[in-house]
Amino acid sequence: MSITVFTGGTVLVDPTHENGPLTSDAIAFSSGTVVALGAKAAALADAEDAQLIDLAGGTLAPAPGDGHAHPMLGGVEALGPAIRAAADRQGILDAVAAWKAEHPDAEWIVGGSYDATFSEGGLFDATWLDEVTGDTPTILRAWDYHTAWVNSAALAAGGITSETPDPALGRIVRRADGSPLGTLQEAAANNFLADVVPAFTLEQRLDSIERATREYATLGMTWVQDAWVEPGDIEVYLAAATQERLHTRVNLAFRADPARWRDQLAEFVAARASVRELGAERLSGETVKFFLDGVIESHTAALLAPYADQPDDTGLPNWDVSELTAATTAFDALGFQLHLHAIGDAANRYALDALEAATAANEPRVRDHVIAHVALLDPADVERFAALDVIANFEPYWAQCDAVMRDLTIPHLGQPRDEWQYLIGSVHRSGATISFGSDWPVTTIDWRPAVSTAITRHSHAEPEAEAWLPNERVDAATAYGAYTAGIARQALASNTRGTLAVGRVADAVWLADNPLAIAPELIADLAVLGTWLAGTRTFTP
Repeated sequence: MSITVFTGGTVLVDPTHENGPLTSDAIAFSSGTVVALGAKAAALADAEDAQLIDLAGGTLAPAPGDGHAHPMLGGVEALGPAIRAAADRQGILDAVAAWKAEHPDAEWIVGGSYDATFSEGGLFDATWLDEVTGDTPTILRAWDYHTAWVNSAALAAGGITSETPDPALGRIVRRADGSPLGTLQEAAANNFLADVVPAFTLEQRLDSIERATREYATLGMTWVQDAWVEPGDIEVYLAAATQERLHTRVNLAFRADPARWRDQLAEFVAARASVRELGAERLSGETVKFFLDGVIESHTAALLAPYADQPDDTGLPNWDVSELTAATTAFDALGFQLHLHAIGDAANRYALDALEAATAANEPRVRDHVIAHVALLDPADVERFAALDVIANFEPYWAQCDAVMRDLTIPHLGQPRDEWQYLIGSVHRSGATISFGSDWPVTTIDWRPAVSTAITRHSHAEPEAEAWLPNERVDAATAYGAYTAGIARQALASNTRGTLAVGRVADAVWLADNPLAIAPELIADLAVLGTWLAGTRTFTP
């Protein structure tokens, strides 16, 4: 039985212990678990088969996870033009032109993800793309992944004309004469991608998920929630697990379709069974995902009152309330964890109502249901997360007044709703469990600048900036704990992971310094020196 012993630095055993963060000066791993701390761990260094690691003054901490992301989507972005790096609209077009020149025989150009602030109102014209793509059908996803920009050839390929009606739960943005502009929102974008755009090959998607999970490992992360899994994705994950190409654990959340969720009851039970039968430690499929609404920036988030700049519009809810209640109750009865995307204040209220109804209707059991994003929350609903024991999964990197917030979100909401956003501190103080995620590739995969933002409520690149909604800040222990203990509960592993206490699974990250002891802005660039998943090293610089 081999033993790995860490000394020469700080061991952050439990960042969120009730008596304050617990630390030690040594730790030992064996057979995938923590077997000793302190002097007992140091004594094991004399064992014949012991591997000794000198932390060199750094910190070994519980490994963070990602409570809401889209690793498949993030991975395939590398297959298309590098538009994410563009600084303006022309930069997007230049990147597309460069990719087309490098791939002259490509039948389609598929890319992600552009910055919607580069055009007024987030609306982009097909003719702009036509100038660099010609007759090659092109679709680019916006950074919100609820919107797409297509060229004229793509519109033609999809049969979209001025006579084409908006799909259910989607919008085809139009010019004044009724012709399609080139911007597709919600189901109009997603249906187009599913039904018109050629799918990436199995091998391309396998490479993409391996690339994505390897990136997670380089950041010290050991678990990720894939929050949008379609039927065709399941075979990719099963193959990746079988071929040992997953470098972090992944839990699959199967997307519930408002139009056919009753048929999906049996389908998702079968999908869950196929994952369980594989028995791969790094793959699970225990969750059902509900998209309740869209995003504020495109006026598709569901609001309780109309948008400030569109007084007749309260957004685009994806579910009828009675159907949502029926669906959540049915999937809850089958033992699934529920994961509900809710951006607008109406969507968050509907989500809480549905989970409350499902819990009341079904047999008592331990539930770890999640409402993801919680972007706009009526203050009257803050206490309900704790009362219903619902996990609030925030994406803390969004909790800053950046260009998107300033130019799109706040003008759409108006006062006082602009101050109801990302109420992380309020929800945490209510006693609810909070977990953190990235929503990558919507925003950065990296947990470090996100932790910094949760603590400061401004960009780490502007250390002197004023905190946005400062009462919603949390301290470093709470922020890091949302990525560790909070994630462990969301991962249905609160009794086995999330800390480095003796007996816990040895999921750990070696950092150059203690994230609880340095200036918050410095966390963003804190070096990751190693990652261990159940005692197996998954990243070495």
